[in-house]
Amino acid sequence: MPITYTVRKSEKCGCTIVEGNIVGGVLDIKELPEAIRNAPEVDTTQGVCLSGRMPVWLYVALAHKYHPSAWVGTFEPRLNKCVVTSSHKVDINPGETRDID
Repeated sequence: MPITYTVRKSEKCGCTIVEGNIVGGVLDIKELPEAIRNAPEVDTTQGVCLSGRMPVWLYVALAHKYHPSAWVGTFEPRLNKCVVTSSHKVDINPGETRDID
């Protein structure tokens, strides 16, 4: 498996951080179905923050997988925050940033 995932909870943002790590530095598009299948399950009552050096097409696929979650965002290292990209909660909107631990 050329991609591994690290999962940690962040109490600050009330989310699960899912970080992808591509073993060997390259992920072939043909490996996308397996990468999605092997992505960890999360508590969908909380948000999910995607992180790691992954191709955009994998980020999009993972965002779709985690769509049932309260909200989905991506880690922005320049801010050291998660930027919300989609939300099912009325008090959390796309474009907002969430502090993480």
